Amino acid sequence: MRENIQVKQLKPVYPAEEHENVRALLEYAAQKYGDDTAFILKEKAAGRKAEPVYRYISYRDLREDVRNLGTGMMSMGISHARIAIIGENSYQWQLAYLAAMSGLGICVPLDKGLPFVELKTSIQKSGCNVLIFDRKHASLAEQLQKEATDPMSAPTAVSMYICMDDDGKYLSFDELLEKGRKLIAEGSTAFDSLKVNREALSNLIFTSGTTSAAKAVMLNQRNIMFNVYSLKQVEDIRHGDVNIALLPFHHTFGATGQLLMYSCGVTTVFCDGLKYLQKNFVEYHVSVFIGVPLLMEAMYKKIMAGIRRQGKEKTFERGVKLSRMLRKVKIDVRRKLFKDVLDELGGSLRMVVSGASALDSAVIRGYEDLGIEVVQGYGMTESAPVIAAENLFNRSPGSIGLGTPGMDVQIADPNEDGIGEIIVRSPSVMMGYYQDKAETDKVLKDGWLHTGDLAYLDKNGYIHITGRSKNVIVLKNGKNVYPEEIETIIAELPYVKENIVFGEVRREGADDKDEVLVAKIVYDEDIMKNKYDAVTGEQIREAVERDIDRINSNMPKYKQVHRLILQTEEMAKTTTGKVKRYEEKERS
Repeated sequence: MRENIQVKQLKPVYPAEEHENVRALLEYAAQKYGDDTAFILKEKAAGRKAEPVYRYISYRDLREDVRNLGTGMMSMGISHARIAIIGENSYQWQLAYLAAMSGLGICVPLDKGLPFVELKTSIQKSGCNVLIFDRKHASLAEQLQKEATDPMSAPTAVSMYICMDDDGKYLSFDELLEKGRKLIAEGSTAFDSLKVNREALSNLIFTSGTTSAAKAVMLNQRNIMFNVYSLKQVEDIRHGDVNIALLPFHHTFGATGQLLMYSCGVTTVFCDGLKYLQKNFVEYHVSVFIGVPLLMEAMYKKIMAGIRRQGKEKTFERGVKLSRMLRKVKIDVRRKLFKDVLDELGGSLRMVVSGASALDSAVIRGYEDLGIEVVQGYGMTESAPVIAAENLFNRSPGSIGLGTPGMDVQIADPNEDGIGEIIVRSPSVMMGYYQDKAETDKVLKDGWLHTGDLAYLDKNGYIHITGRSKNVIVLKNGKNVYPEEIETIIAELPYVKENIVFGEVRREGADDKDEVLVAKIVYDEDIMKNKYDAVTGEQIREAVERDIDRINSNMPKYKQVHRLILQTEEMAKTTTGKVKRYEEKERS
């Protein structure tokens, strides 16, 4: 067994403070940023053609709204509660989260993309007795209430239902805010007096379950606050930036990222829907955001499609070549040269943080050619979530950067190629899985979180992920195949929308039970027709087989793809865009 390889940490660049808990962070932001805008809320005006009305929420307003809501909730008997929150990203969602995290109890963010059965299971497993929801998810409340009176159904512990919108059926935020406001005016300090134990369970977050059933991760406020502190030291998030909240708040990266925005004095806005994303960028002059590769790649494709539609593709390519040459001699004209393109995104977008999975290197180069800096982060819910990241001073193509400050990261038990499992020890590492000691013991060993991700370090010490340990295909000859490596190559084919590679046992003879590789590919019918003149199933298969044969010719025999599964149907994914590999393999 080889000695573990130590990963370097990013050096702190920016001033940062570690906050004791969420309540302390809110107080810090209210004191430091005061009347600066924390949120811009768009509200519909009366009349179909009336212009929308914008409401500006200051950092001081934000703190007061959290106090009002928390005081109103306490007046209804909510304390030491388990509070489930479900809904679209909104100001109200944040108020619910911040109030819960300020001492009301344990917060359980729910994935709005899950079906009822899974949501109910999460609520039951976590023992929630309060459900906060928006109008779009009122059906969840209605169904839970209905089942509570059905002797054939197993009821949840939920006894209080609170709607973020005033729909008239349930206790509403507006009522609670007004109630809390009056109580505070009368001298109530009940909410302000709540104690927040940073070491106690504060968040129960259900993992997305791409490789197995979802588990409930237990996080305390020390875990979360340390992650915010670590990120603030190395990422260029500026006071006065405008952030568009695209990652769902129930996702740990979305939640921790939003707390980072508060710590830095950033203004947050909301998207009207993905089809209005470009309009919203222009409307609010968005300067930064945190996203996932699926979204960022879609945005980039839209930018390039717009350039082609205007017949400016060759002019753009000449501009890119010129700017790349000038950058070699330290002259940066990107934002001037591509001003028209940047103006289509509001003119202010300067940095994007990508997480959840690897972003196509060609897309990274594309954004940076425009003058938009891209940094990638890596982490998992179990580490609240960020473990490693790039920043503007430390980047390496294809890598996920270095450990963030305070993250002791190692490559454990590396093989002859230097590939081993990423393990991490830090104040961000979870308390464990809720009511699941067996699973906790599998990943938490002697204080180290075993991520299940395999990686190696390049010559400069940057981390490059090769895949998940659960996905590795071990052949009879002892060779390891990392399917993600082959998937990256297949993904470069112009018609491939998505793909996975997995192993299946080939049994040609009694002694031949080795695994061979199968590639499952989702292809674009229009590209097949227009670029390959392939319309029928047979023509499409022939075209793909030619490309796979070419890829195979450059691969050692054990890495060659033996079988193809072709389809136009999108693969099953988690709500953050990761393919559910185990489900797709089962379908094959």
